[in-house]
Amino acid sequence: MSVPAAYLTVIIIWSTTPLAIQWSGIGVGYEFGVAARMVIGLLTLLLMIRIKGLPLPRNSHARKVYLVSGLSIFIAMSFVYWSAQYIPSGWISVIFGLSPIITSAFATLILRDNKLTTGRVTGMSLGLLGLVVVFAEGLSLADAAWMGVAGVTIGTVSQSLGAVLLQKLKTDIAAISITTGSLIVATPLFLINFMLMQSWPDNISTVTLLSILYLAVMGSAIGFPLYFYLLKNLNAERVALIALITPVTALLVGAYLNDEVISTRVWLGTALIVAGLAIYEYGKHLPFAKKWQIRWNQRPL
Repeated sequence: MSVPAAYLTVIIIWSTTPLAIQWSGIGVGYEFGVAARMVIGLLTLLLMIRIKGLPLPRNSHARKVYLVSGLSIFIAMSFVYWSAQYIPSGWISVIFGLSPIITSAFATLILRDNKLTTGRVTGMSLGLLGLVVVFAEGLSLADAAWMGVAGVTIGTVSQSLGAVLLQKLKTDIAAISITTGSLIVATPLFLINFMLMQSWPDNISTVTLLSILYLAVMGSAIGFPLYFYLLKNLNAERVALIALITPVTALLVGAYLNDEVISTRVWLGTALIVAGLAIYEYGKHLPFAKKWQIRWNQRPL
């Protein structure tokens, strides 16, 4: 696949995944929805590895990578699927828009990757302010929307932490192999959670089944490897643009296909998060950013 085609595919997948997550639990429960997705996704990945003849390393380092990534996937997806019961689907993508900022914060703490400048601190502050605005909207609603906002936030933090821990492990394992090994760890946990919390559904609607299949194949087996493919063929700043686009497109997809109401406060929170991420990623190109960076880097220890 060409780089432009892969780029557009990832945008489409990330824009539609939140709504598919919500639809995948209709009538069957979120526990079944996420467990079925992971089982089908894992089987698809194992088939792809077999057809392409790709390696699936099993040494101690590889097992550590799979364990870290698998646990991160289990915690993050469990909270996201649970939260989808309480909030509009577009909100999921809006909150996940903070993941680059949260990942960088963990990198500073864990990897000692000290790249914080005044511009980046400003971007982080705007992004967090946007999250507060969205959380306030959840509190103002009559139902338990605030729980959904909190749950997706925890899921975002878990995924970001997992990404930094993987970076610390410095692995050179292929992306599709990491994804497969991670699901080998995570899938049994999802199945156990399903068996403990829920019984087998009596009926599965067409919309639910198609959503599960879409998430398994496009979201898990294709979307994740494509994202790593982009990281290898484009600079990080161009890839980061995806996180600026998908919060808005996910809101529009939810409004168009699921009749979700987007309040002024949610649009405001989205704008703050997107603006914060933009300043965080691209603020260094502003004329005054270099002066800020010099002053920040020369601060006394």
